[in-house]
Amino acid sequence: MTSAPVPESPGRWRALVLIALGELLGMSLWFSASAVSPALAAEWSLSAGATRWLTLAVQLGFVAGTLTSAFANLPDVFAPRRLVALSAALGAAANAALALAATGAGSAIALRFLTGFCLAGVYPPAMKIMASWFRRGRGLALGVLVGALTTGKAFPYLVNALGTSSWRANVLIVSGLAAVGGSLVLLVGDGPYAAAAARFDPAQIGKVFRNRGVRLASFGYFGHMWELYAMWTWIPVFLRESFAARGADPRLAEAASFVVIASGAVGCVAAGLAADRAGRTAVTSWAMAVSGLCCLVVGRLFAAPPGLVLAVAAIWGASVVADSAQFSACVTELADPRYMGTALTIQTCVGFLLTTVSIELVPIAAKAIGWPWAFAILAPGPALGIAAMLRLRGLPEAAQIAHGRR
Repeated sequence: MTSAPVPESPGRWRALVLIALGELLGMSLWFSASAVSPALAAEWSLSAGATRWLTLAVQLGFVAGTLTSAFANLPDVFAPRRLVALSAALGAAANAALALAATGAGSAIALRFLTGFCLAGVYPPAMKIMASWFRRGRGLALGVLVGALTTGKAFPYLVNALGTSSWRANVLIVSGLAAVGGSLVLLVGDGPYAAAAARFDPAQIGKVFRNRGVRLASFGYFGHMWELYAMWTWIPVFLRESFAARGADPRLAEAASFVVIASGAVGCVAAGLAADRAGRTAVTSWAMAVSGLCCLVVGRLFAAPPGLVLAVAAIWGASVVADSAQFSACVTELADPRYMGTALTIQTCVGFLLTTVSIELVPIAAKAIGWPWAFAILAPGPALGIAAMLRLRGLPEAAQIAHGRR
């Protein structure tokens, strides 16, 4: 005798809106310093290496935070909405301290690390909350979530383009909005598919990768991450230098950076709709094929007319993150439901650790061979990601993905 399926809750759309808006505002902290890095470099006489560390410190802080969260099973042992709200508030405070207390590279980098550490409690737990509200349409729901946080990560560039001339004021604006975002998630309860709170079990770290389906979905994610954050970190620099070579207004490059990164929101939602119908492995493979091609093409347009550069970069921006939510959706469908939060956290932890390498390699390549080929070093990531997802597509475990749509 089988139990009746749990009906879809009418409250899921309200939950989707609140969680997505909370993520958009909360994750705006990520590139808060990167968006104002030219002003920071000028005021504090930062070297190129120190400026890069403003971004790398966030990545490393996030890795440390997710590792801590995974070992402690925090998203599974504690109420994830409270974890998101607290983490967003603490991250907002650390980011505000950058504007109010930092006096140079050392203090700024330490505060960026702390901000990244806090953001580890904002992103993976929010995915678990969202998954608890959706079974059918989960790909779309997580696509909206990742699209929202993608827009959030682009948001500081918009504030920088339209806000005040003071970088400190712009950073404080982002900090205030992030704290508000975290509080919005408190308005969302657990969905009908939420698992009961799990007991602390550090052995789950190893069990995650012994699950073949989760392992392959994670390998696909790792290939995707090799490309994603290096692109997000360096495309604004590329656009500034490319537009400057054409004599364009510097604020145009800031606005273009927002458009390029935020275009990922469109890609995430479109991919979510497609994945729930055509299959997650197919959609992720196509998205990585497009973004991998863009890696090879966009640099060749350096100093081309800004409209052309922006058009191609926006296609890259839409495709480079379109698949992100679908790797996470695969994990929610293939992992042990009791420790879904831990599995998601481990996946993101390793993925973000990889980003610290590719972020460092792009400027080295740009200096050695120039912008026309610098982004090409990112192309192997999506190529390997495609191989992993096509392998997963051919396994029996793939029947659990998107209700058999693979």
